[in-house]
Amino acid sequence: MPIFDYRCNKCGGLYDVFHKVREVQEDVLCPSCGSHDYKKLMSLTNVAVASTASKRANACDMGDACCGGVCGVN
Repeated sequence: MPIFDYRCNKCGGLYDVFHKVREVQEDVLCPSCGSHDYKKLMSLTNVAVASTASKRANACDMGDACCGGVCGVN
């Protein structure tokens, strides 16, 4: 489900709306003042990519945070 961010033109409040398939204007309602007068904002996508294998190996090699095999590497 896409999430869109909005700013209310009446009170200036910021809010987001989950849309099931497509944006429907009736669904966009400011939770603070109830206005349908809004501006759609540009949302940034949040993507996290991590290589935990190399971090775990380095922690075990240095003796940090391994705690006798708790990390799953040993």
